[in-house]
Amino acid sequence: MGARVGLIGAGIMGADHARILSSGIGGAVLAAVHDADSARARQVADACGGTQLYDDPQALIADAGIDAVLVASPDETHAALVLACIAQGKPVLVEKPLAATLDECRAIVAAETRGGRRLVQVGYMRRFDPGYRMMKAALAEGRLGPPLFLHCVHRNAVAPHWLTNELVIANSATHEIDIARYLLGEEFASVSVISPRASSRAPTRQPQLIVLETASGVVVDVEAFVDAQYGYDVRAELVCENGTVALAPNPPLATRLAGQDSHALHADWRGRFADAYRDQIGAWLVSLGTDRPAGSSAWDGYAASVTADAALQAWRTRSRTTVQLDTMPEFYRNA
Repeated sequence: MGARVGLIGAGIMGADHARILSSGIGGAVLAAVHDADSARARQVADACGGTQLYDDPQALIADAGIDAVLVASPDETHAALVLACIAQGKPVLVEKPLAATLDECRAIVAAETRGGRRLVQVGYMRRFDPGYRMMKAALAEGRLGPPLFLHCVHRNAVAPHWLTNELVIANSATHEIDIARYLLGEEFASVSVISPRASSRAPTRQPQLIVLETASGVVVDVEAFVDAQYGYDVRAELVCENGTVALAPNPPLATRLAGQDSHALHADWRGRFADAYRDQIGAWLVSLGTDRPAGSSAWDGYAASVTADAALQAWRTRSRTTVQLDTMPEFYRNA
């Protein structure tokens, strides 16, 4: 029998994770569900064959019958839940961000380091997207030469009303921060943010252009525009000394009709990265019982949050800001 997984958080992402787990991936069983909205938790549990419901997420984590925990609850709950999993010695896959504050991120890194075993994986699922993985492999081959630029585009059709200017950086652009660290294999040294005027479609929220420089001098630019209207659109092009490599721009199906050559766009991230989400959970399940989770580590989650925090400071001050990371514990080297 596969792992018995407990799910904390049954919202949009939690429900999707529950669906993947209940499909029998890796032989895993969705054994327990908690959500602050008990009706929503019951709806997800019923849709997945009637798993056990918990009123208290800490009780779910402490249950000896639960082998691993997937956390998809609100950001401010992440730290307490992840720390509880570490205390119980249970592997945990937590949606990004790792925690709501940098001090909480540091507490998680410290707790996991003291425990001596890798238990935490952060849900930066793009590391499992086939396009990004092929891009990283192409760079590693060496034929392209050393990297110079990484151009990134992150566009949503229409963002929710609660997504502020700050959250465009701290919530949306963090995926690009993590995937750039994954592709380039190094940390950022500085960041600047340039804000154009707001779109008339969203007059209270500005698009953001985030410019990051790595320690070796690679420049990464991220256009984060969450009110682009036309659909969900993620692009990346890595420019190297001898050539370039980019994500393929189109889905595999194109339609020619009435004088138009077209392809459909995804409505949001769930369709665009459906394979990545499934592969992420599959790899996590395979890694259970080892000390090497398959995706972003707690340190990666901390580093992404520090970089995003520096970007927020750069946006507020309109100045180039240094990215200052703590010294990486030896525990995470070559992780």
